[in-house]
Amino acid sequence: MDHLLESILDEMKREIDHWKAYISDVDAEELVKRTSLQAGIHSSALLEYAEGRVDVMDEELDFTMPGGGAGAGGPLTEEQVRERIVPELAAYMRHTLNALPSAFIDYRFTFNGRFQTREGGVSVRILEQVDETKKKQLLERISSYIADRLEAGTDPTQPLETFFLSRHLLDDGLFPDADPGPVLSVFEKIQGVNKGDKRLAEHRSYLTSALRHWVEHRWLPLYFDSIGTAWQKEYKKKSGARLEHTEQGPIELVLYAAKLILRYGPSYSRSEGLAMLNWAVELGSARAQRLTKEGSGTFAKEDVSYRDELVECTANDVFAEAVITMKQETEESYANALRFLIRLVSLGFPKSYQIKLKSGVKQWLPMKGLAKSGTHRFFANALEYPGLHPLLEEYARAAMEPFEWYADAEGEAGCMPGSYAVFGLGLADRAYSPLVEQYMEKVDQEHQSVQNHFTVAWAERHGVNEETIPTLVKCMLHSTDSMKVKIKADMEDERHLRLLLDQVRGLPDYEVEHIVYLIWGGTDKLKKTAAKAAGDRGAWLSELALAAGRG
Repeated sequence: MDHLLESILDEMKREIDHWKAYISDVDAEELVKRTSLQAGIHSSALLEYAEGRVDVMDEELDFTMPGGGAGAGGPLTEEQVRERIVPELAAYMRHTLNALPSAFIDYRFTFNGRFQTREGGVSVRILEQVDETKKKQLLERISSYIADRLEAGTDPTQPLETFFLSRHLLDDGLFPDADPGPVLSVFEKIQGVNKGDKRLAEHRSYLTSALRHWVEHRWLPLYFDSIGTAWQKEYKKKSGARLEHTEQGPIELVLYAAKLILRYGPSYSRSEGLAMLNWAVELGSARAQRLTKEGSGTFAKEDVSYRDELVECTANDVFAEAVITMKQETEESYANALRFLIRLVSLGFPKSYQIKLKSGVKQWLPMKGLAKSGTHRFFANALEYPGLHPLLEEYARAAMEPFEWYADAEGEAGCMPGSYAVFGLGLADRAYSPLVEQYMEKVDQEHQSVQNHFTVAWAERHGVNEETIPTLVKCMLHSTDSMKVKIKADMEDERHLRLLLDQVRGLPDYEVEHIVYLIWGGTDKLKKTAAKAAGDRGAWLSELALAAGRG
């Protein structure tokens, strides 16, 4: 047996060596230079032994999951794992880590093991070590970053910095007795300095991810037992579990995580945010109960609730939703609801929200690519009343916000707040062209493409002429290359071609090239068309091709 045990240990050490060779195949020094908030690259490793096979991978073992793991029947006993293998692997991994350059290893490193034994699966921590010098340096850098970049700074920050900072602030190895108040204040500052920046969603994603990990790995195990699987997680409250302080302390982090998920997360993660609120309610948090029923309390009751004989409106900023119930389908009903929404978004209600509409009327905008959502239906219904068009324009101007999105439209149907009102007004009357142009200037075409469908519908509705070309150019500039707009023949008319040239003069080469691609399919095709044309038309086509091809 000793020979077999030594053979297994040798194999485990060889796999540690393979892991070391694998992680060494990067320029660690360059990676950690990206931000002062990264002390090292690797913070954990996991060794698995089952069915005679050894694997070492760069990941953590989830100790919050139910025990068991690999089935019984292995050649090792649990005693051998704990008494012989763990001490020897700990010493070997310690020697391995010491031989690596400093940049490869974080301030804290854990090495965990999961073993198949005769008695069943055994999960154990093999080694945990902390570099106190690195830890002290990292704490100093965190403090300086918060003071200089967040408290005194006003410029947008890098998402990578948020990725590390959010995890550091929730790391009990760095801040064992962290006060949630200052942590959440930093999270708010991160969102504040990045407001209006196209990477705001990425910052929020990193904040949410860090909080989610903290809830699942640090908070939940204190009060709930995991009774699910790695693929289907389920939790049951421990007998007698209760919060010592139901309105303050760590519960604030749980509620904040739930709000971020419900406000800004995709619809498929909504159940996760609701679960967090329900866990808090189950433990006796009165604040969690209020959040589910009344919202955060940031807004006065009269600002999130309106009722008359025509319509009833309520809003909850935690769920980022407004519920609108039409008691009567009239112009005044929708006017009152629109005034409610205008005031709501003007007061700072999350613009990435959705409308849950209770109405028997189902209108949709006459264009492709839009989600069949309650928000879409509300504005399509309201647009049926020409008398409401000025109010819809007022709403659109109040709601439009770059890098925010209606919460009930995702993927290719995702769209900026105000989209439905702008699209409907733009299609209904060319007088709203200035509103359309303002909307297009705010669109982030890297993350939204519904403007493509609107541009096609707008061109079909209003045609190509001297009044429409300026707006059409603005729409094309903010559409993606995938748009298929059939205006080539119209644009080759001499009058229209000259107007198009006037619009693109002074634009960067790549923008002219983009417009040429949408109309003609590329600069080469335009050149061929120009070569066959005569007179002014040929000259203008050539000039346009030259402007598009300079880059």
